[in-house]
Amino acid sequence: MSKHRIIVTSAAPPNGNGYGTALAFDLDGHPLGIFCSDARIADPRGLCVDPTGELLYLNSGTDRVLALDASAGIIYDSGTVPGLNPGGATFGPDGRLYVGLRTDRSIAAFPATLAAAPERILPADIVPFPRGFAFAPDGRLFLSSGIGPTGEGARTIAAFSAEHTPFTLRLVDDPDLSPLDLLLAPSGDPVVASEHPFGAAEAVTTVRQYDASTGRLVRVFWPDDSVQFHRPRGLRFGPGGNLFCVAQDEVVGFDFATGACLGALVRYPNLNGMALEFF
Repeated sequence: MSKHRIIVTSAAPPNGNGYGTALAFDLDGHPLGIFCSDARIADPRGLCVDPTGELLYLNSGTDRVLALDASAGIIYDSGTVPGLNPGGATFGPDGRLYVGLRTDRSIAAFPATLAAAPERILPADIVPFPRGFAFAPDGRLFLSSGIGPTGEGARTIAAFSAEHTPFTLRLVDDPDLSPLDLLLAPSGDPVVASEHPFGAAEAVTTVRQYDASTGRLVRVFWPDDSVQFHRPRGLRFGPGGNLFCVAQDEVVGFDFATGACLGALVRYPNLNGMALEFF
């Protein structure tokens, strides 16, 4: 029997009318309660599991990053880093933890132990508003550029070399794209959660896959009538290889092979999810 749980970060006002904590669910979508009630977790954002699968890294709205074990014990703590304002999170090929910098509009790297100050790896303001990023195995970096809370932004994906020099700051030219998160498919293609126009009541919400070399739109994952799919945010592949996206009140699944919507894996009032992880 799988021991995986679904961990979802739920936004607190003003980022969303959620619970301001990390919630746990079993793989059938049943709520298990707050994953960790430590006071250092407040308005949490990005989540990622380390390469060993033993630790869950969490970006807290208190300008800090935490690493937790399967019992929700805090193993590593970056301490407060003034101005960090961390967004997304993922491990790079070099074994370091990379976090998005929402204020600096950039990305920084921590050692896995969180025992040193973060190193910014891209210039400040490299994109108008970062909305998720991922590394290819060869070190190439894809950074989605979206719309910020005050309406500023540029709706595309930027691509960088393993040395963090830009290949292009506009890999994708898709008028229907407004990215909220990005991850790479097993093929290496960027997959993006999109809400366009961002923040609009009539926004079209999709998940979109692009060719990693040309930026061409490969396919669109459409929600079906069984889900609302409002305010899509974090993306993750599940243990079975299917794709999941956290949204308002639900976690929605897609069969990655066929593109079909699998319905809601989780339904939870006022979830207002920011990120999810299988841990």
